[in-house]
This record gives sequence, C-alpha cells and structure tokens, in this order.
Amino acid sequence: MRVLMPPWRGVGSAVLRVLAVWAVSTVTMLLLAGGLPDFRLQSEHGDSATRTAITAALGAGAFGLLSALVWPLLVRALLLVPALVLGLLVFFLNGSLLWVALSLIPERGEAGPETAVVVAAVMSAASSTTSTLLTVRDDGAYRRRLARLADRRRRREGTRTEDTPGTVFLQLDGVGHGVLREAVAGPEPLMPAVAALCGTTHRLTRWRTDWSSQTAASQLGILHGSNEDVPAFRWYEKETGEVVVSNRPTAAAELQRRAVARAGDLGLLATDGASRGNLFSGGARQLALVLSVSARRGRTTRSRAGYFAYFSDPANATRTAVSFVAEVFRELAQALRARLRKERPRVSRGGLYPFLRAFATVVERDVVVAAVIGDVLNGRTAVYADLVAYDEVAHHSGPRGRDTRQVLRRLDRAVALITKAADHAPRPYRLVLLSDHGQSAGETFLSAYGLTLEDLVRAGCGLPVSRRASRTPSGAEARAAARAALHRPEEGGPEQTPRRPARGAGPVVLASGNLGLISFPAVRYRMSREEIERRHPALLPALADHPGVGFLLVHSELHGPVVIGAHGCEVRLATGERVGDHDPLEPFGPGAEATVRRTADFPHAADIMVNSRVDPDTGEVHAFEEQIGSHGGLGGEQNEAFLLSPLRLSAPVTSGELVGAEQVHRVLRRWLREARTGGPRAPRPSGRGGDRLPPERVG
Repeated sequence: MRVLMPPWRGVGSAVLRVLAVWAVSTVTMLLLAGGLPDFRLQSEHGDSATRTAITAALGAGAFGLLSALVWPLLVRALLLVPALVLGLLVFFLNGSLLWVALSLIPERGEAGPETAVVVAAVMSAASSTTSTLLTVRDDGAYRRRLARLADRRRRREGTRTEDTPGTVFLQLDGVGHGVLREAVAGPEPLMPAVAALCGTTHRLTRWRTDWSSQTAASQLGILHGSNEDVPAFRWYEKETGEVVVSNRPTAAAELQRRAVARAGDLGLLATDGASRGNLFSGGARQLALVLSVSARRGRTTRSRAGYFAYFSDPANATRTAVSFVAEVFRELAQALRARLRKERPRVSRGGLYPFLRAFATVVERDVVVAAVIGDVLNGRTAVYADLVAYDEVAHHSGPRGRDTRQVLRRLDRAVALITKAADHAPRPYRLVLLSDHGQSAGETFLSAYGLTLEDLVRAGCGLPVSRRASRTPSGAEARAAARAALHRPEEGGPEQTPRRPARGAGPVVLASGNLGLISFPAVRYRMSREEIERRHPALLPALADHPGVGFLLVHSELHGPVVIGAHGCEVRLATGERVGDHDPLEPFGPGAEATVRRTADFPHAADIMVNSRVDPDTGEVHAFEEQIGSHGGLGGEQNEAFLLSPLRLSAPVTSGELVGAEQVHRVLRRWLREARTGGPRAPRPSGRGGDRLPPERVG
C-alpha cells in the first residue's frame, strides 16, 4: 500500500526552495551591480541600501518569473533551430529576459545589451546551482520531475495502460552474494530498500559464475544466451595477431555478433526491451550507454543518445556536475587517508582514477537510473541495466572497505528511486536484482612476491626480466631452472649478457584479475604441453611450483586438457584421473573441475591458463593486475553472484544450484514468458533453489 505524504510537506519544501533561490539571485544581482560599471540598480540621484536591496529583489523576482513562464515557450518555438545556433541564441534570449525584467523597475534598473547578457548568465547559473544543491539529495523531487516528463511523453505518444507486468533487471555490478547478505542484515541494514525486498516480496538465490568470472563473460551469457569462447576479460587471438579487450567497442560488437550467431536469437530484450549501461544490447532497440553499439551511427543505434537526453535538462546537468566534483574530492580524501593509515593491502589510486571513479559512481549511475525510470514510466516491457559503481570502487578499495559501503548506500537509493517510480507506471512492474560476479579480496601478486606474472614467465623461458624481478627469490629460481634446463652456463660471466629478443618472439602475458593467459604468438596454433616442455622446459615447473599460483591449464597431446598443480600433481579432465598426492582444484570448490573443463574446449583458450592460489580459510587471492578486489578467475567470493527475484515468479531452480550465465539467461527468459502469459504464482522455494529471508535473519 502506498503511503501518501501530507500535501503541506511538499508545498512547504517547494516554497522554501523558491525563497532560497530568490535570495541567492538577489545577492548575486547586488554583487554584479557593484562590480559592473554598466549595470545599476539605483536612480540617478542615489538610493538607500534598503531601497537598493528591494530593487534587486524585485528585479531578481521578475527575472525568475519570466524565466519560468516565458523561457519554455521560447525554447519550444525554436526547436527547429540548429543546435549550435540555439546554443548561441540562449545567451541573447536570456539577456533579453533580464532587460525586460529591469524595465519593469522604472528609473532604477538599467543595463547595456552586453552587460545584460553577462548578468543573465551569472544569475541563471547561481539560481540553478542553488536549486540543485537544495534538491541534490531530494530523491522525491527528482522522481517527481522525471514523472512529469514521462507523463508528458505518454500523452504525446499515446502510451496505453496495460495489465501485463513489465520486468526490470537491475544488475549491481560486482556485488557478491555474501556482500549483499551482509548489506541487508540486522535491524539497521546498510541497504534498507533492498532489505525490504528480501524480507517481504523477494527470494535471494546464489548463482555460481563461469571461468572467467567477469562482466563480459557473464553479461554476454545473461543477455544473449551464449558466452562460449570468452576465456577472460582480455585474450590473444592467434589467427589475427590481436589482443581482444572485451570492454572496447569493436571487441564488444564482435563478441555480441558471435553470441547471436551461436544462439540463433537476438537476445533477452528483443521484444520491446531497453538496454542501459551495458556492454551488450541484448537485442534491445532502446539503448543508452551500450558499449557494443557505441561506435555505430544511426538513429536506432546511437547508444550515446542517453547522455544527451539526460543532460539536456539543466537541473540534471547541475545535479550530476555537483556530485561529480564532490566524488573526485571524496576519492582524493579517501586515498590520502589510506596512505596515512598505511592500510594493507593498498594499490595506487592516483592519475585519472579519481575522475574515472566519479564517472562510474556518479555520471553513469545518474544517466542509467534516469533512463530506467523513464522506461518504467513509459511502460517498457523489459529493461536490463547495469550499475558499475561498486565494482569500480571495490577494485581499489577492497570489497568490504569503508569506501565501498558508501557506494552500496547510494546504490540502495537508486533501487528505491526505481521502485517508487514503478508506482506511477502505466503497468505493474517486477524488479529483479542480480549481479554478474562477486569480488575476492587479497594482496596483489606483485605486492606479495615482488614480480609480475610476466616477469615469472619470462624468467621461466630464460628471457630478460626487470632488475626488480631478478632480485626476488622466485624470479631468481625460475631463471636458474631455465638456464639449467637449457644447459646454459651460470650467470655472471660477460658472455651471459642476454640479448633483446626479436620483436614478437616473446610470450604474450595477459591478466584478468587473478586469471593469467600465456600465449606464444610465434606458433599459429594452440601449443600442446609437450611442445611447451620441449621449447621451454623450465616454464611449467616454474609456474606450477610458485607459491602464488594455484593451478595451470594446458592441453596435452596424450591426455587432452590437463590441470597442473605444484609438485607434479595433475588432474586429467577428459578422464578425471588424478596424479600425485593432492588435487590442485580442491581448494576452489566442487564446481571448479566442470567449469575449467568447459573453458578448456574454447578455441581461444590460451596456451597456458594460470589461476592464482586461493587461501582456503579467507578466500583471498592474488590478482595479476593492480587490484585488491578482483575477479576473473576462480577462488573466493568472485564466483558467488546473487539473484534477488520476486516470489510471484517461479523459483530459479527447484533443486541443485544455479550455475553459469547461460543458465541465468534461461531463467530470465522463463520469467519474461511468465509475465507475458500470466503464469501462475510460483510456490515458495525450498532447498538450495533460493530462500526468503527476513531482514533480521539475513546474514
């Protein structure tokens, strides 16, 4: 049941905002009159300070009233004017309104044409900033403004009210199942809006990710039904000689094309769907900030239109700009605090990162949330949106740091905004929250061992490495083993100075969280274990026996895909045969063998796939990138995503566990089909398929 606020509260807040904006505009006009020689607010004979202040108040009020009443009519009349010309006309039109306002104050207000333009621009900026600052945290005012805009659009486009439910899939990027449970636990949960869903209308289900556990693989599988041959976030393709990075527009477009061809279907959102802030479109025609189509040109594929639609509203632009600047300073302060406290683990947070964080946590969030609210208020059938804020901050601050807790609170506000906006929609909506993966904490590989994965690989191949790596025990041991295997003399003599390898001759070493990929570009096919051992006899032992490495995946000519662990232990995936006194996959959980076996069959799996070790007690891993919260491989909470679904929908699974993004895709498709056909209310789930948890019992 909707709780109605007393009408006087909304009216009172609006009156207070109007008075505050009027006061700021009056002060601004007084300051400009004192500083600009061609602008005066007094009669030729002079006036008292009180009289001058009253004149300024009258002028500011008249200008504000004209702006509110006349400006929309002027803009509507000039819609056919080219954007650049309209941008120039704005200043002159604004100045004209000020000149008219001053003319209403006879014998006191006067400004030249050029001065009127300047004064009008400054006063508009001051009043807009003040209004936005007063409502920057007023989600009700923000929601009501979007509702008014959507209502106008519905009337213009003739949108009809429907009884068939729509569905909003809201992805909280990187929020693991365990993190969400903690955030909704207790009498005062960190995420109260999400906790309210968990306690009343929704079930929480854990789902296990694929290998690799990262957004491109998960979202491609969820939206398009196939994430086959996506071995990592970035990988080397030998047939083209190129490194594929999945968050680049051309790569995302190609991955989507391949998935559509495999699945034989446009995607989850092909029927009246909208895709917001995603890597892939899901087959939707309504797009905003979708990477796979961002490089295209055309009215129906311009993903960047979401920016223009949002920022065309000055209130939106000011609101987001103020929050963006605040977020940059917040990151600088939090990074400084981490350094002063000598927190560990810690990574560099300088350079452009404060601005990248502010974009992900403010700009992307605001644009996506506004687009989703617009979709809901316009009655779109299915919407899938990704909020990346938590994932971005957790990489640098850790999955459970103070910084990430603040981000979770703001994501909860976004969920509340969308939930409340659904009350004004022309059709009922079902909100599904989900994540694409979790994050695993841990010190980086470089910080823990003093060398990168590439250093270790080059040392194991007998290639030159950095001085930093050669001084570390593991780097020195790998180089010594390589020299012994290659029957080279000991280092130290002048004849042992290594030559720089020929261009392209060395291995390509890539990292995706705690997953590493090693490819040898000189060989145009996938190298077998036996060939690697012939060419680089010390490499596999150097990697497998390193304390920071959990296991390797290679392809054997004799046994097919083989997992190699320390001290010669192996798992032969084709037969399940174990060699050695321990199973290198055991610390990664019971589903590890199946997901590694699946990736082993990918055509673009690397010659050597490397997964870092995992601490069986803490779940910590060592990222091969500079991230203290990472995902991409196996180990820890990165492989445990969540699905929070309405009880009115059927249970995700009736027995066993939900495994892999492709299975999640099938579940979401089933729910869309239920909404379309009016499927029966699902029974309450049992077993591992999901559970309904009251807030005080979650945790």
